[in-house]
Amino acid sequence: MQKDHLLTRRRVLLAGAVSLGAAGVAAAFVPGAGNHAAPTPPPPAAGARAARRPLRPSEYRLRPLTGYGPPHTPRGRTPVRREPLLSVPGHGRTMVLSFDDGPDPRYTPHILDTLARYEVRAMFFVCGGMAAYNRDLLARMADEGHVVGNHTWSHPLLTRLRRARIRSEMERTSDIVEQACGERPEWFRAPYGAWNRAAFQLGAELGMEPLAWTVDTLDWTEPGTRTIVERVEEGAAPGAVVLSHDAGGDRSQSVRALRAYLPELLDSGYHVTVPRRQYV
Repeated sequence: MQKDHLLTRRRVLLAGAVSLGAAGVAAAFVPGAGNHAAPTPPPPAAGARAARRPLRPSEYRLRPLTGYGPPHTPRGRTPVRREPLLSVPGHGRTMVLSFDDGPDPRYTPHILDTLARYEVRAMFFVCGGMAAYNRDLLARMADEGHVVGNHTWSHPLLTRLRRARIRSEMERTSDIVEQACGERPEWFRAPYGAWNRAAFQLGAELGMEPLAWTVDTLDWTEPGTRTIVERVEEGAAPGAVVLSHDAGGDRSQSVRALRAYLPELLDSGYHVTVPRRQYV
């Protein structure tokens, strides 16, 4: 009789354990059920290596640069504008730095180095003819979180070209950018700031917004490093877009000027970043 009593008690305990186990499993699959975390899986056996996702070569290096950037926005329809955007909306003291005509292996790497030092992103409006021979620099721009825009293939005056030639200038450059960066450009800037209806229409058809500038450093005239710095500091304002160059001539003054005015802008409380696309 004592033996039967022990067997009966054992069956009760086992039944209770099964019930508790079933309740725990149910709580793990029902949202909001229970306040306890799911059980931690056992560690791998001795000698076994836990599987992990392979990291991209630049994953850790890029995190400081891209962590505060705008999230990726699914592409939609790009509006046809009648004039280019001159400034960028933003909260507080937000500015954009842009560089045209490159990339040039003599100057662009120094500009990228300075931007990386201060963990700042900028816009590079590249010419396809230059980009075709410097795809590694385009890839570096994209890897470091910068925006690569379209500045035509050969930097012509668009107002003197037929529509088919304008499309060719834009499309060839977008193709190069896509091959080097993995994505087609979303921004376009007309050489010399010369816009016409065809440029706006074709740019929109190719998914690009037209962006001009509010601060022209005129660095292409080689006015001196100090003069370039003063023009940027005097023109600094919320939403301002600064135009400089990283190719098209001797751009050593532009390189030195960036090293001087960028920390000054940051110390003054400006947030130097890249614009966010607005799709409709």
